[in-house]
Amino acid sequence: MASLPIPIQNLTLGGDPLSLDRIRGILTRLEDTIIFSLIERAQFAHNPRAYQRGAFQELKDVGFDGSWLEWFLKETETFHAKARRYTSPDEYPFTNPAELPPPILKPTPHPPILYPNKINANASILSFYVQSIVPRITRQATLTLSALKRANGITGDAEFEDDGNYGSAAFVDLEVLQAISKRVHYGKFVSESKFRDDPAAFIPHIHSRNRDALAALITKPEVEAKLLQRLRKKANLYALNFSPDGEPLNDSATRKIDVDGVVELYEHYIIPLTKEVEVDYLLVRLDGLSKEEVDALASKEKR
Repeated sequence: MASLPIPIQNLTLGGDPLSLDRIRGILTRLEDTIIFSLIERAQFAHNPRAYQRGAFQELKDVGFDGSWLEWFLKETETFHAKARRYTSPDEYPFTNPAELPPPILKPTPHPPILYPNKINANASILSFYVQSIVPRITRQATLTLSALKRANGITGDAEFEDDGNYGSAAFVDLEVLQAISKRVHYGKFVSESKFRDDPAAFIPHIHSRNRDALAALITKPEVEAKLLQRLRKKANLYALNFSPDGEPLNDSATRKIDVDGVVELYEHYIIPLTKEVEVDYLLVRLDGLSKEEVDALASKEKR
């Protein structure tokens, strides 16, 4: 089963890129991409060596001291940077931008959408993915691998975790990370859209640096509850295997992924981190504006 491509919004065509309906559509499609990519990653064992810096002598020999995954990200993002991927306001590299080459093509003239900012949560996303997500979703594959190794006389620590599929696993890791990154950073679009709808509601809390008040303005608990409900239904469906005659095998032992793990990823990490990005964006939304410009925003009527 191939994972779904990451949704892309064409920012050069007509339509409002800050329409909440349009943003919601992108976020809903990203749910599918993330679930399917996690299912693909769950096929392989944990392979912790791929996430350990300095674990591959082959990389040291070419002057790279990071992990296999970090090397894979840098090599892929180097090509993507040349193709001007990171000139788009909804794309963020995991590699330090200073280490990436400039685009070969001239930048696409995107309309001004987001306020200038340097918010990039990818370091946090990468750390959480490696430390928490990968061990959780690969547990079944790791246990299957250990049983196979024991059957071949390999016991103890050597029986666990590593199946040697470093390239295949890293390819899927890249897809998962890019999808989660896009989902989290789309919080900026949400914040900008809501700020433009009612600047006066946000400006006092931006001035006072009141993170809780800003979070309350952009949070709808009922929407989050429906999201998690929808996500669980999707994950339950996508995790099913089917018999040759097309009947679903609704048996937890045959499921492709830990459904609870997918829901918990959203509930306890993706949603909270998205809120952090949304608030961080709002806190810099007035930077560089004159008092007259801020007063003009504050006098605007709510849309």
